[in-house]
Formats: sequence, structure tokens, C-alpha cells
Amino acid sequence: MLDIKFIRENPDRIREAARQKRIDCDLDRLLAADQRRRELQLELDTLRNRVREDGQQIGMLRNPKSKPYQEAQGAGQSDAQIRAEADRLQAEVSTLKPRIKTLEDEETRVLAEFDELMLTIPQPSDPEVPVGADDRENVEIRRVGEVRRFEFEPKDHVALGEALGIIDIERGVRLGGTRNYTLRGDGTLLHQAVLRLAQDMMVARGFVPMVVPVLVREEVMYGTGYFPSGRDQAYLCERDEMSLVGTAEVPLTALHAGEILEEQALPLRYCALSTCFRREAGAAGKDTAGLYRIHLFDKVEQVIVCRNDIDTSKQHHLEILQNAEDIVQALGLPYRVVNVCSGDLGMGQVLKYDIETWMPSRNGYGETHSASRFYEFQARRLKLRYRDAGKKVHFCHTLNNTVIASPRILIPILELYQNADGTVTIPPALRPYMGGRERIEKQ
Repeated sequence: MLDIKFIRENPDRIREAARQKRIDCDLDRLLAADQRRRELQLELDTLRNRVREDGQQIGMLRNPKSKPYQEAQGAGQSDAQIRAEADRLQAEVSTLKPRIKTLEDEETRVLAEFDELMLTIPQPSDPEVPVGADDRENVEIRRVGEVRRFEFEPKDHVALGEALGIIDIERGVRLGGTRNYTLRGDGTLLHQAVLRLAQDMMVARGFVPMVVPVLVREEVMYGTGYFPSGRDQAYLCERDEMSLVGTAEVPLTALHAGEILEEQALPLRYCALSTCFRREAGAAGKDTAGLYRIHLFDKVEQVIVCRNDIDTSKQHHLEILQNAEDIVQALGLPYRVVNVCSGDLGMGQVLKYDIETWMPSRNGYGETHSASRFYEFQARRLKLRYRDAGKKVHFCHTLNNTVIASPRILIPILELYQNADGTVTIPPALRPYMGGRERIEKQ
């Protein structure tokens, strides 16, 4: 959420942000609601003050021992005149109260409209974000690693997994419908190994490991910016007004919602391994085969909460990006980093880097990581603040990034490490988590 003062002072910038991000919002309606909200607040404050002051005056005029009563007598007013003045003020107050009730009812409606519209306003992206319509216009920053050239006809991860007895898509679909799967044996161990490697690396780098709820209250989804615009992507438990999260970013970022932290406690660095749920609404017919676009997966997520300083945010953004690159490099996978264009950014993101890992079956790079910075967008929604040395309270900045997500990362691992005999070499970094073995063979 943006500061309404910033929105008022920069309407053209907000309109351009909405255009570049391809987000529908009615800025004119919001500004009109804001104007009416302020008018109502001013009028209500005036009327309430008047009622309060008149009420106090009435009470004193009806108390012969009060100073105003005695001053009125000293000015030559009779008891009857003083009572008459009190009655006149009482009648005036009686006429004001219905007006206040009418304005309060209108204020309730206007505030509801204002709050709803505020949730639709996108944050402008940083100047270094390329302008573009979708992920096809993301800008490559660098490539790392050599793409493997095979001396035999390679199999895709599904064929490999089925032949090795470690992936079973058919039974997964039978259990849970499309975009589901099961892992078995070494497929399960490989999946768990990459997650454990990632979490161990993050703990070694000072991130506090967390276990967090993956079923959260809807206000947490609103607070982190996933609602209302991403509501169709979430699995809802509507009876309980709860939602399954699509990433541990949600509970990690909201962990200190409503709190005022001390500046010396920042930055907070958290990581969490959690199951993630995504409906993939609107993805019909897209990436339907294999493990690339599925409804359920596990992910190690990293979140940083820091002080309100743009340069500090940028520094942390590079830090979390490097963490993700280091895990991909540890796995020996070729990848590239892209600067995500405006049309592929979310409502609150000011800049996002994606890591795309080479996947032979796609004959190209596929997204495996996203590193985002939000400045105070999420913190405003969450009322996540800190107090500086001068006792001034500020909204925090928030950032997040994937450390590893599986089983999507199994696609390049299986496909790039396959051998001509159908076995798969286990990346050296994962062998300590798989009993020291070097290969996955048919089970």
C-alpha cells in the first residue's frame, strides 16, 4: 500500500505505473473518495467538538455552583434566563446529533470504498526496471555456466523419472487431479536433499530458520499484497476465512505485523521450508506436462525486514540474489539472471530479479527463483514499523527470494546429470544428504 499523500501528489506517476504494470485501478475514484473522506472528517470533527463544548456548557449552566453560572448571575441574568440559555443550547445539540449520525453513516461507506480502492493502487517500479508487457521482454543481465552438449539422445525428466521409478505423474493425477505428481524412493530423497542443502546454507549465513503456518488468515494475504488481486490463485478455506499460502514469504513477512521494532534489531533475516499451494488459475494448456507448473511444491524462502532506506534495500536485494545464485552454482546448474520487466511485476514490487535455470526438455531457461524488493509497500499494509534512535517511527522495508523450490529444480538436475545408461549422477553437493551415493539407478 502506498501513502495516500504520495498518491495525491503524484497522480500521473501512479497512472503510468498502472499502465506499465498492466494493472487496472480507478485512481480518479480513489482521489474523489479521499477528498470526500477528508471533508467528512473535518465536518464531523467540527460538529463533535461543538456538541462536546455545548454539552460542557449546558452542564455548568445547570449547576448553580459552577463558575459560568455565577458569572451569568454577576452579569445580571436571572435563574430563569440562565436555564433558558441552557435549554437553547440543549435544543441546538439535539439538532446537531442527527446530522452527525448522517455524516457518520456516509463516512462508513466512504471509508470502505477508500480502503478497497487503496488496495488496487500499484507501486511505481524503480527507474532501472525495463518497460515491457510480459516475461518475453525481461532483460538478461548475465549467464553463468555452460549448457551441456549431449553425446546421446537425452530424455526429459518425466521419462527419466518413470524409467528410474522415482516419479509417478499418472498416480499423482489419479489422486489429486491435473498438475499433481508423486515422488518415490530416490526421487523423494533427491527432493529432500536440495531443500536441506538450501536450508543449511541459509542458516550458515545467519538466517533464522522458522516453521510457520501455511494456512493463514485472509488479512495476512491482504497485508502481504497477495489479495485482492491474486485471490483467484489461492486455495481458499472460505468457511474459516483462511487461505493456503503460495509461499512462506507470506507468514514470514507478516510475522511482526502490527509491531514496532527497535532499529538496532534490524535487519531481520528469516528463512522457512514450507509446502506451497497454487491454483495456477489461467494456466490452462500451459506447461501441463511434468513438474514445471504444479499445484503443490516445497520451497525454502528467504525474507529480510530492514530499515526504511532505499540504498539499504538495494544492498539486501543483491544479498538475497547472491544466496540463490550460490545454491544454483553449488548444484552445478547453468543459469541466467534477468531483470523482470514492468508488465511482469506484481502490484507491490519495485524491482525483481529472476533466476532461470537451463532445462534441456524446454530447450531454454526456465524460472526457478524470484528475488523481489517492496520498499514499504507490504509494511504499510501490515503496520510493520520500527523506532529509530530519535524515537521516530518508520515503516520497514521488506524483501524476499526463493532459495530453492522443488520439485521444479529436479527438472534441470535430472536432465543435465543423466547418463547414457539411464542413470542419473547425483550432484556432489547433494551426496552427503543421500548417503554418499554417486548415482540414482533403477529401483
